[in-house]
Amino acid sequence: MAAEMRLPTIQKQGSMSIYGKGRKDLVVPGDIITSDTGFMRGHGTYVDEDKLTASVAGEVERVDKLICVKPLKTRFNGEVGDVVVGRITEVQQKRWKVETNSRLDSVLLLSAVNLPGGELRRRSAEDELTMREYLHEGDLISAEVQSVFSDGALSLHTRSLKYGKLGQGVLVQVSPSLIKRQKTHFHNLPCGASIILANNGFVWLYPTPEQQEEEAGGFYTSLEPVNLSDREVISRLRNCIMALAAHKVLLYDTSVLYCFESSLQHQVKDILKPEVMEEIVMLTQQKLLEQKG
Repeated sequence: MAAEMRLPTIQKQGSMSIYGKGRKDLVVPGDIITSDTGFMRGHGTYVDEDKLTASVAGEVERVDKLICVKPLKTRFNGEVGDVVVGRITEVQQKRWKVETNSRLDSVLLLSAVNLPGGELRRRSAEDELTMREYLHEGDLISAEVQSVFSDGALSLHTRSLKYGKLGQGVLVQVSPSLIKRQKTHFHNLPCGASIILANNGFVWLYPTPEQQEEEAGGFYTSLEPVNLSDREVISRLRNCIMALAAHKVLLYDTSVLYCFESSLQHQVKDILKPEVMEEIVMLTQQKLLEQKG
């Protein structure tokens, strides 16, 4: 049985100090945020003896007089308009249950999906009987949060052609707090793959499609074999995302692309080695700082 052995490497001291200048306040439960009574209490805080105290571990965020603590690791708290990637867990009457990394299963109503072929009509009993032909247990979908129920469960919709059933690709799960909010979460990267950075922490990597099948209404999934070069690119992107997530770096199209470029000098299987991972992430952070500077 072959065993891989690696020699210890010398850590470069002080090389990460340049990244600490712009960091926000980090607190743990019980830390006093402020004793000023002029601030309002937000999520993740409570008042103890007239002092605003953190109730979760995370970053302190201040908006005017409102102070809240954003947890570093948490379940997904969806808002209207969020892009999510989820897995169908159950088919019920006129609805699908979807697992979206939130506290409760999300709901996708039959009336909130495009019919195959893009038909615009009322849903009939026949549509209800053929729901499993559209989506069945285990299918992955991309969707948008349409509304939030009173108990916190999310109502989804896939009425746009960019949403719908996902085909061949790789799913990577990270903390939702690592996904940077942007105008669009669908990106065609110049390296030859596409990525969906969903707000719920599910990242979907897939080969960039040559043409979009609009007549399918979001249910068309290509089952053509993916060539070796595309599989290598997707595998490299997957390992890059895992490396960025391990070092708590925000995930968005620029950071993922810089990390991909920094990893090209290494083999795909070596990216997740601790010393290689640290080197790649450090190069990525330097590029991001140069871009901001």
